[in-house]
Amino acid sequence: MKYVYQLFLAFNSTWLIVVVYLIKEKYILNIIDNYSIYYSWVIFILFPIILTSLSFKIALKLPKDQLINTAINEIELANNNFLPTYLGYFFVSLGISDIPTLVVVFIMIYIFTYLSQTLYFNPIFLIFGYHFYFIKTNKSIKIFLITKKQLKTPGEIGFQNLRRINNYTFIDL
Repeated sequence: MKYVYQLFLAFNSTWLIVVVYLIKEKYILNIIDNYSIYYSWVIFILFPIILTSLSFKIALKLPKDQLINTAINEIELANNNFLPTYLGYFFVSLGISDIPTLVVVFIMIYIFTYLSQTLYFNPIFLIFGYHFYFIKTNKSIKIFLITKKQLKTPGEIGFQNLRRINNYTFIDL
């Protein structure tokens, strides 16, 4: 289940490239006859949001883990660290001129995202109230934590209901 979830997270993290491209090209879904192009855009935008909400349900099947408050030495907010990456994705998708190029670029970015398996940053998590943190443990291990909690002071809060995405990435449900 963990590998399926990692594939799913990588897909959700990169799918916005396709959404931006489809909106840029003013693509209209064939299932909507004689409707405004904006209905298609709403569907394009809702699709990754729905998939991301589904990822929270799937995460419940991941292995459980915990992080006690005394094990946390450093906390660093990571929300803004990924803005340059996503701006890069958006600029790339704006520069793509046709579907075959989009497919190749998407597949390459998807593969790199999946194979890196260190971070699964999905900006749509922010819409659901999640934040991203780098946590350094008392054993000097740096982990990536996805949680709704506001973290400020090391040792102040623990996590009893973590789900392990990989050895360095956890989600707090």
